[in-house]
Amino acid sequence: MPDPPIVCTLQPGELNRRATQLLPGDGFSFKFSPSNEVLSSIVAIIDAERQCCQLLWFQLAVEPAGRPITLDVTGPPGAREFLAAMIEPFMEDLHS
Repeated sequence: MPDPPIVCTLQPGELNRRATQLLPGDGFSFKFSPSNEVLSSIVAIIDAERQCCQLLWFQLAVEPAGRPITLDVTGPPGAREFLAAMIEPFMEDLHS
């Protein structure tokens, strides 16, 4: 039986509190559907961001058997707040 889909039902504030407790470093972990298009988009975003935001560290994991693609984005102290400000508008759109 396949694994259930990865869906986060936490509100943005709850997500930030959990990230503080669970993630090493100062950042976020994202899960995406395992499609070629998604992987290509993630790689393009990483390439663009590494050129302008050299403080960020990206770790991309692509697992077998249709498991989600995982992207961890971390950085030095303060990176979590920087990232949260960048993704907050997108989170609001998802919860509207």
